[in-house]
Amino acid sequence: MHAYNRLPSSGHSSPSTPSSPRSRSPRLRTTTSNNSNSNSNSGSGGGRVKRFSPGQQAGAKTPAHRLTWLILSVLLRRQGIFLFAPLLYIAGMLFYMGTVSFDVVPIIRHRPAPGSLYRSPQLYEKLRSQMDSDNSTAHAISTIWKNSYKGGEWRPCINKSSGGLPESNGYLFIEANGGLNQQRTSICNAVAVAGFLNATLVIPHFHFHSIWRDPSKFGNIYDEEFFVKTLANDVQVVNKIPDYIMQRFDYNMSNVYNFKIRAWSSISYYRDTVLPKLLEEKLIRISPFANRLSFDAPPAVQRLRCLANYEALRFSNPILSLGEMLVSRMKERSANNSGKYISVHLRFEEDMVAFSCCMYDGGEEEKRDMDAARERGWKGKFTKPGRLIRPGAIRINGKCPLTPLEVGLMLRGMGFDKLTSIYLASGKIYDSERHMKPLLEMFPLLQTKEMLASPEELVPFQNYSSRMAAIDYTVCLHSEVFVTTQGGNFPHFLLGHRRYLYGGHSKTIRPDKRKLALLYDNPNIGWRSFKRQMLSIRAHSDSKGIEIKRPNDSIYSFPCPDCMCRSNKSEDSRSSSVT
Repeated sequence: MHAYNRLPSSGHSSPSTPSSPRSRSPRLRTTTSNNSNSNSNSGSGGGRVKRFSPGQQAGAKTPAHRLTWLILSVLLRRQGIFLFAPLLYIAGMLFYMGTVSFDVVPIIRHRPAPGSLYRSPQLYEKLRSQMDSDNSTAHAISTIWKNSYKGGEWRPCINKSSGGLPESNGYLFIEANGGLNQQRTSICNAVAVAGFLNATLVIPHFHFHSIWRDPSKFGNIYDEEFFVKTLANDVQVVNKIPDYIMQRFDYNMSNVYNFKIRAWSSISYYRDTVLPKLLEEKLIRISPFANRLSFDAPPAVQRLRCLANYEALRFSNPILSLGEMLVSRMKERSANNSGKYISVHLRFEEDMVAFSCCMYDGGEEEKRDMDAARERGWKGKFTKPGRLIRPGAIRINGKCPLTPLEVGLMLRGMGFDKLTSIYLASGKIYDSERHMKPLLEMFPLLQTKEMLASPEELVPFQNYSSRMAAIDYTVCLHSEVFVTTQGGNFPHFLLGHRRYLYGGHSKTIRPDKRKLALLYDNPNIGWRSFKRQMLSIRAHSDSKGIEIKRPNDSIYSFPCPDCMCRSNKSEDSRSSSVT
């Protein structure tokens, strides 16, 4: 007896067994039906129809083709094709490599990254004729700071103490290391620490440095009497340690306890660690002292820094007299621009170029000079095993010193014409004759201290790098526009000092050297496009002229608001309280 089948009968009385899952596969059903059709056709006496297979194709087949199609037909029948795909790829690559001839190795040409090459001379030759014929931005020096005070002006407001000082806790002796402005940092920080600890400050001793090689004392560079008098009600300053104190140390400063203080230490460290020793010994020494006090400090400490830097530190009379004389001569030579001139701080001395590890266009001779300079100044530092120097990357990152030619191109692009007076603050320019020639072509009214002053006037200052730098500082301080090209303590102090003098605005051009590297390495740029980019840099410098000090900024670059108040305020509400 058969089981009852509810499905409609297909003409067979007996029930059918379930079909195999394989037979339900579309591929197998197609193959089966094709076989059936083929059998029926042959059985009926018709021509035999051949089933298509991947291995068959019109035309002659090579063994490689047949093998390939056979492998594909087998893999397509299996869902594990993705497991074999990587093996097929590797096998195919190996097969391809076997067919390639390596008798001739292909040459791969490396294209330097944009901005990695020094091609400014080529750009100058290309743009020179258009530059000289452009008269669209005459008198740029008179209109450069048009947006300078849109946020309001600032004015100096450092409160000075009027009362006497309490009995001193002891004497503080510091050694100021570095060049002119690094020593200035040490002096101002020493005043702040001495005032905070209620210590008597001994006139700072200047450490002789192997690079600057300047034996000048404090009184050779600064007006010592004026310094002591200005600080009289805030910090007691003496130029000599009393004998009864030195007697305890056999008149030998090396016997005095010397603190080795970490850079950027907080003022609380001096209170908790230095003060107890000061009370015990009555004389302590801190050497070296540059950058040994954090930029962040209480208002009372910041007030003393402001007082020292912007009021108490005045150059000695010989330096001040010559500096002011050179300012007067620059204004006379700038009569066509109402006495306004541009000062440029150019760092293209041999040691600076060598330290940067940048490459210019001097070829093998330049390489020999730089290698020798690096070995003289920093013996072995740049030749250590594993030290990798990448001049192209240094240039792209904006770390290469600008050449005189690049400074000239930038200023002409900013709209300053050939009749603009330039004061160049610099040491001896590397390969001076070759590098200075294009700058003098672009600005024939350019002057240096050696050109403005007679040899007799410079004699007392020659061979003293800090005194010569102080003269440059004075002339740059009073220019209508100051241009910084490399960073360092010199421009950082000038930024703050100019802000202090000019209503909070630095009146300083600080170019984006990464952007300049790309522009100077672009052989396709035209004069109009180049000029548009330079004017954009100029406008950005204007907008950044007045900046407020942030927590980690230096008060010597950003005097607002610790040393200055807004002009529209009747009371010095932003000034620090007097301790």
